[in-house]
Amino acid sequence: MTRILVIGPSWVGDMVMSQSLYKALKQQHPDAKIDVMAPAWCAPILARMPEVNRSIEMPLGHGEFALGKRYQLGKRLAKRGYDRAYVLPNSAKSALIPWFAGIPTRIGWKGEMRYGLLNDLRPNKKAFQYMVERYVALAHPRAEMQNSASLGGLEGLPKPELTIDPDAQAAVITKLGLNQDKPVIGLCPGAEFGPAKKWPEQHYAEVARQAHQQGYQIWLFGSAKDVETCENIATLAENAPNIHVLAGKTNLIEAVDLLGACQTVVSNDSGLMHIAAAVNCQVIAIYGSTSPDYTPPLTSKVDIVHTDIECRPCFQRECPLGHLKCLNDLAPSQVVSLIKVGNNQ
Repeated sequence: MTRILVIGPSWVGDMVMSQSLYKALKQQHPDAKIDVMAPAWCAPILARMPEVNRSIEMPLGHGEFALGKRYQLGKRLAKRGYDRAYVLPNSAKSALIPWFAGIPTRIGWKGEMRYGLLNDLRPNKKAFQYMVERYVALAHPRAEMQNSASLGGLEGLPKPELTIDPDAQAAVITKLGLNQDKPVIGLCPGAEFGPAKKWPEQHYAEVARQAHQQGYQIWLFGSAKDVETCENIATLAENAPNIHVLAGKTNLIEAVDLLGACQTVVSNDSGLMHIAAAVNCQVIAIYGSTSPDYTPPLTSKVDIVHTDIECRPCFQRECPLGHLKCLNDLAPSQVVSLIKVGNNQ
């Protein structure tokens, strides 16, 4: 049996996409036990990945070096007898724990002074276009992984598939006073990255209004930071009875189960977008300052919408030109037409 430790990413979307690596590893080593070290909030997401044996809490905060704590953690993990480690973050400190644990094979991309800490160091990360390709390439021998073509294209890669717990789903639907009497469209109008990823509230409200008129109910998703945005959208959509603000009322795993109850999800480029793709929703992904050429939703049931103005993608958190045309000029009618198509397929 092969014992594998993965030092996982710290963002929701990246954690969801990392499941493609775990799937690739299980294809190669069906008996492998894969443990993933990640922040505590990741544990419920990892519990919905059948390929993961256990999640191990990373007790250190983002950016915290804490050499002594990393040494002690590595020594504790040494007792588990891991055969190999995969280090997904780029930092040197993320590679310290597997090194301290004495794991024989330590695999990752060339990054921040990781020579020696990783002994299967991959130098050609930029030869792989998509982040998911960069994850999956680590599962294969270095000599075979020259560029994206080595993996045969995005379509052939294993895709994230988070399991839905029907009992938990039913419980949270009841707890929040929801029902599934009408088909559900989920809206995810937040973006942790910044305002240059956020489609305007009035555009989301227009989608909600038209979807409501067509007989759909609308669930607005987000964290506590997105409550004001979601409430503004509900107000602009005239607070129709079938519009429900769920932002700030669910934890992450409850959001997973509720997204799994949606037929269609309209989302900015965000972690919730990747979750919606992984629970088999029809995803309409809205891109502003960022690009689907790096981290697209990994599902065949996706429509990607963006404007083609020359200043995008700029990858900035805020519009450097102050006009946010990449999002303001993206008409709600484009999204509404895709919802109709998505639910008639």
